[in-house]
Amino acid sequence: MKTALITGASSGIGEAIARLFADNKIDLILCGRSKNRLSIIEQELSKKVNITTAYFDVRNRKEVEEALAPVLENNSIDILVNNAGNAHGMAPIHKGSLEDWDAMIDGNVKGLLYVSKPIIDQMVERKTGQIINVGSIAGKEVYPNGNVYCASKHAVDAINNGMRLDLNPYGIRVSQISPGLVNTGFSSIRFKGDKVKADATYNGMEPLYAEDIAEVALFMISRPAHVNISDVIVLPTAQASATVVKRG
Repeated sequence: MKTALITGASSGIGEAIARLFADNKIDLILCGRSKNRLSIIEQELSKKVNITTAYFDVRNRKEVEEALAPVLENNSIDILVNNAGNAHGMAPIHKGSLEDWDAMIDGNVKGLLYVSKPIIDQMVERKTGQIINVGSIAGKEVYPNGNVYCASKHAVDAINNGMRLDLNPYGIRVSQISPGLVNTGFSSIRFKGDKVKADATYNGMEPLYAEDIAEVALFMISRPAHVNISDVIVLPTAQASATVVKRG
């Protein structure tokens, strides 16, 4: 039985991936900041597979190192899903918040690296493993008022490609999922709890759901060993690009 470590597993895409992996008999290490939420998910999924939980904020290097050390000592990670990330604010570059910029760079870029490094070390030593980085359509295009968020997701795209090149000699598969509009708590966080603005993101169209992305992740990890799905852009039918959306 394989073991997958999933960051941002307490909600949204991370939770959906965890649930689908559990349905397919993959042991799980669930990582996140919400201890209460992870505990609830652990109780539910532990009826199906072995569950370990680790609580940390990916932006805090010390927290990551301290939380992952015992996990890696006791587990061999076959699959790493770098899902944790965030979007804060949506403003033109000259009106952007430095705090929002720090949060996005620290979470989406540095946090991904903090988590990946010790797990990659283990995979390199074993000469096997698979990494799935959850990116975004924002890593492929830049749209108005998306500036730093788009920059952070372009960095994920570059890191994903760099990982695939550097880890090729060790037989490690590296994949990226780049979704368009997905109806999770993403917009609520981006608009700082403004429900009207968050809901308007999906008005007049049917977005993707977290379960749609989970199915792509499952497809990636269920391919034969000689197959690596390196990158998948997933859009709702109503969305043609970051800024072109059919509504109504």
